[in-house]
Amino acid sequence: MNAITPMPRPSPVAATVDLDAEGVQHGFLRLPYSRDDSAWGSVMIPITVIARGNGPTALLTGGNHGDEYEGPIALFDLARSLRPDQVQGRVIIVPAMNYPAFCAGTRTSPIDCGNLNRSFPGRPDGTVTEKIADFFSRTLLPRADLVLDFHSGGRTLDFLPYAAAHELPDKGQEQRCFAAVAAFAAPYSMKMREIDAVGMYDTTAEDMGKVFVTTELSGGGTSSARTVAIAKRGVMNVLKHAGIVEGVPETGPTRWLDMPSGDCFTFAEDQGLVEPCVDLGDAVRAGDVIALIHPVGRTGQTPAEYRAVLDGVLAARHFPGLIKSGDCLAVVATVEDAI
Repeated sequence: MNAITPMPRPSPVAATVDLDAEGVQHGFLRLPYSRDDSAWGSVMIPITVIARGNGPTALLTGGNHGDEYEGPIALFDLARSLRPDQVQGRVIIVPAMNYPAFCAGTRTSPIDCGNLNRSFPGRPDGTVTEKIADFFSRTLLPRADLVLDFHSGGRTLDFLPYAAAHELPDKGQEQRCFAAVAAFAAPYSMKMREIDAVGMYDTTAEDMGKVFVTTELSGGGTSSARTVAIAKRGVMNVLKHAGIVEGVPETGPTRWLDMPSGDCFTFAEDQGLVEPCVDLGDAVRAGDVIALIHPVGRTGQTPAEYRAVLDGVLAARHFPGLIKSGDCLAVVATVEDAI
């Protein structure tokens, strides 16, 4: 007797725009969320769809983590300014994917403590965060040819401003991803390694064969005129590279970096007060002291030294002055001529 495979549950998320219609539409992804102050309430995630004629589809996202701001700024601006007559194909813009976290200014959702970028592929009958991930996995990502997901360091990390892609089993797909990274034309371009790629939006998109580009554009839970300009220019460059917007990407000098192994990461084994010994972008040699962690429970204690394992440049660092054991203290990336 053959077992009956249950049909997947439909997503509870309803788009107030027609994802396949031409023209420009501003609306919401409406996710029912019953709560104390609104029994039949909803989470309303802003979305814009701009489409004309035949061509590729770009899915542009920010606010995957709610305390990272360059992407939302660039994408709210793009949603307002991009016209259908500039587009050949389709652009789907979601400036703040994890909208509850974005409104709270936190990395994770205040509703369910969900980290959206560790919740994929999601569940239609799961938490609020898992339901958002499921809608992206089953409805938005299948429509996309190119995915650009903006990140920065949030409140706890600071990065050199870079666009990035990952090493992939499909080398043709990998090459297309790095070509899009090059077109983004950030000051730095990274061959990025993840500490743990399970549950990531990146991994879900890449497993579908999509061209996937991400960024890390500074951090500290804020933005700057410089990093916002990088984001705005980069997103238009990627759309031009894909042939969705007419024109040639505005290229500039970029320095190619690599994260060849887990030795790039330095994790704190102590807690206390961080003293940086090198700044972002500084050259380091294996064995150089990159940071000290001072005990703060009493005076007269010797700080713990943390040294680079690789030759390269300091690409990321812990941002607040205080650190806990287990926190990422620093990332050293190697310098490459090209990827």
